[in-house]
Amino acid sequence: MPFWWPLIVIAFAYAICKFLLMLIPPNVPSIDVDASDVLAHGKDTEENSFIYIPPRGRSQQSDKKVQCYEPATMKYLGYFPALSPTEVEERVTLSRKAQKTWAQSSFKLRRQFLRILLKYIIEHQELICEVSSRDTGKTMVDASLGEIMTTCEKITWLLSEGERWLKPESRSSGRAMLHKVSRVEFHPLGVIGAIVPWNYPFHNIFNPMLAAVFSGNGIVIKVSEHASWSGCFYFRIIQAALAAVGAPENLVDVITGFAETGEALVSSVDKMIFVGSTAVGKMIMRNAAETLTPVTLELGGKDAFIICEDADVSHVAQVAVRGTLQSSGQNCAGAERFYVHKDIYTAFISQVTKIVKSVSAGPPLTGRYDMGAICLQEHSEHLQSLVNDALDKGAEIAVRGSFGHLGEDAVDQYFPPTVLINVNHNMKIMKEEAFGPIMPIMQFSTDEEVIKLANDSRYALGCAVFSGSKHRAKQIASQIQCGVAAINDFASNYMCQSLPFGGVKDSGFGRFAGIEGLRACCLVKSVVEDRFWPLIKTKIPKPIQYPVAENAFEFQEALVETLYGLNIWDRLRSLIDVLKFLTDQSSNVSRTRKSH
Repeated sequence: MPFWWPLIVIAFAYAICKFLLMLIPPNVPSIDVDASDVLAHGKDTEENSFIYIPPRGRSQQSDKKVQCYEPATMKYLGYFPALSPTEVEERVTLSRKAQKTWAQSSFKLRRQFLRILLKYIIEHQELICEVSSRDTGKTMVDASLGEIMTTCEKITWLLSEGERWLKPESRSSGRAMLHKVSRVEFHPLGVIGAIVPWNYPFHNIFNPMLAAVFSGNGIVIKVSEHASWSGCFYFRIIQAALAAVGAPENLVDVITGFAETGEALVSSVDKMIFVGSTAVGKMIMRNAAETLTPVTLELGGKDAFIICEDADVSHVAQVAVRGTLQSSGQNCAGAERFYVHKDIYTAFISQVTKIVKSVSAGPPLTGRYDMGAICLQEHSEHLQSLVNDALDKGAEIAVRGSFGHLGEDAVDQYFPPTVLINVNHNMKIMKEEAFGPIMPIMQFSTDEEVIKLANDSRYALGCAVFSGSKHRAKQIASQIQCGVAAINDFASNYMCQSLPFGGVKDSGFGRFAGIEGLRACCLVKSVVEDRFWPLIKTKIPKPIQYPVAENAFEFQEALVETLYGLNIWDRLRSLIDVLKFLTDQSSNVSRTRKSH
């Protein structure tokens, strides 16, 4: 019998056992989260019995309350307190106390926490999406894609790989330290602070929370004043899951408020994660500098969407409309600069026009329409100013969407999906972040030209490149200054939770998600110890012991060449010199001792 036959049998048996174990469902307890108040939609309750009218002439920040309402209907949802700096510091202190206990928890316990969350999310998808839809105006389908799937993907990745990337990692000790063992250890930082935006209220809370808690940290999250109602409900899910595994209370906290609340959080935590505008990101960084608090900033975007002449025009037009006109109004910045090769410029515009004309806006909970919804008050005025600037400078409107399905209870909080042509980089629409359903399209002639155009921006978050030649698309994307690139696709990177996410230039720095984001929640510590202790220890060579010998520098020269010389023969010759120095020094020491 060949010697390798038993190995095959063992390997096959091992694979069968692994497969059978996969068939056994894990024992994951269910959690009960009170959702009675958020399910009161349509009933005669105080929270949704009237239309909310924002006060004119003063900022909401002057209030002590965060007022919550549905942007699609303006129905009032209730309010939450705007926490003072003192209250924020107290919350962080409580989280810090809880974190000291949680830091000692096992990865097995942390995985159980993730499984409990995953089970609840899968079993309550409709509830989670409805809450997100009511608080931001997005459709149920968009909530499922952007909130549920991304969060489930992150949990699944952490379950399968999280522990692996947080375990001590062996590193080379180099030539001079061959007798040493070197490694990198990853320890919790303490309490992470996060300030997150309104556009993905569920995922924006869970994304930093999952990484922070799994790496042994506590976390305090300030949710947007535009999504506090949903954020505080999602917090109940986290609390219930933590309680189910016996985690210390206050390990995770969600706080509400305005700028003052966020500023207090920055100065209280051990690491700050901010997702939002560039202007606010700079303020966060200035405040963090006072306490030398490390920060991760994911800021504005003005992503380039490049379409070469050999791309599938009809397919790319569908992707472009879905990614920008249908979603960016309330979900994400996404692609905001479109560069189309001159040979297909007219055909692409024709396809986009046809799609936009066939769809119009409607109530988000029906899940059928999502064209031009605006979550933020008065944001449509800013968008119109960008369009007007472009028109004044020579741009034209190729097509504008309509609102034929708004419904009786909807309010006029939409911006018509707008496709602009004949644009250039002198227009604000090609330079400033719009965060709205506007598609400015510019034509190009060569790959070199479009690369130059794409890099002509202060933002550098992501890009998407479409071409019939995968090699060509990769070549173009590799020369664009950005942190995220998609080849023949758009926004698919975020579904790959093993990948880091973030940008450069005015789009921020640092990364969350992936290995880099997980380890960014850690104190990265370098450790060196003796390999064969106590048999072999580091000893200072005689020539450089105090008082140093006269030939100490010559000894060092020979030692450096012995360790790092490029030629093996030179290294061997230098090694002989090193041994001579050591022998001569030992002889000198011996003679000195005899003379005494």
